[in-house]
Amino acid sequence: MNEVRVGEIRIGKGNPLVLVAGPCVIENEETTFETAKRLKEICAGLKIPFIFKSSFDKANRTSLSSFRGPGMEEGLRILKDVRKTFSVPVLSDIHSLDQVKPASEVLDLLQIPAFLCRQTDLILSSSKTGKPVNVKKGQFLSPWDVKNIIEKFVSTGNKNILITERGTSFGYNNLVVDFRGIPIIRSFGYPVLFDVTHSLQLPGGEGNRSGGQREFAIPLMRAAVGAGVDGLFIEVHPEPSRALSDALTMIPLAEMKSLLKQAKAIHDLFRGGGFE
Repeated sequence: MNEVRVGEIRIGKGNPLVLVAGPCVIENEETTFETAKRLKEICAGLKIPFIFKSSFDKANRTSLSSFRGPGMEEGLRILKDVRKTFSVPVLSDIHSLDQVKPASEVLDLLQIPAFLCRQTDLILSSSKTGKPVNVKKGQFLSPWDVKNIIEKFVSTGNKNILITERGTSFGYNNLVVDFRGIPIIRSFGYPVLFDVTHSLQLPGGEGNRSGGQREFAIPLMRAAVGAGVDGLFIEVHPEPSRALSDALTMIPLAEMKSLLKQAKAIHDLFRGGGFE
């Protein structure tokens, strides 16, 4: 398997389980900094490599009136401050070609959202930055379709690509996770993350916003780690009920230590026991 480096963090190829986590969208500096500080403390205690994530723009919200974030300029400023203050790598989404260059100058890890995972020009442009890129697998793709995404990306010579599984849509406001997809995607030679919280979404399930089933976070997380993922992608908020995006799926910050203890125990059992 190809090893992907994000700053000093090494992902895949037998390296420790990595966490990519933070609020769904940048709401304000206070919430962003509070979440980054606490997550870093938790991960340091558990010896889990940590990458902070939060979106400067959520371009695919259900409703026109939904909160999208502060925008690229202000959002990148906040993420740059998080990076400097807490000495952690940072990630955010890019949605268009004009965002690639300015985002790559700040972010340690670029992310292509699921609904844009087949946009060839965006994949190639992000790859040409030389930065590592996390591509969310579209809800409309089979696991084996991911091979085409990887081939596009590595055609530029950049092999620093991560793929994130986030569930498959069967319509009617529901997502289902096929855990066979994790070993299938990993067989293409690149690390795979599992998006715990987006896999719990009920897209458009609340009419003008997405619903969610946070109560299934733990069993899905356990299954994914047992299936061999190289990292977890989790959206976290100090008070999810007050969050401006994905309120019904984000994990409360206070519950993250317990969740990550379980994830690390399962990962260490399988990797350390030679089961992989």
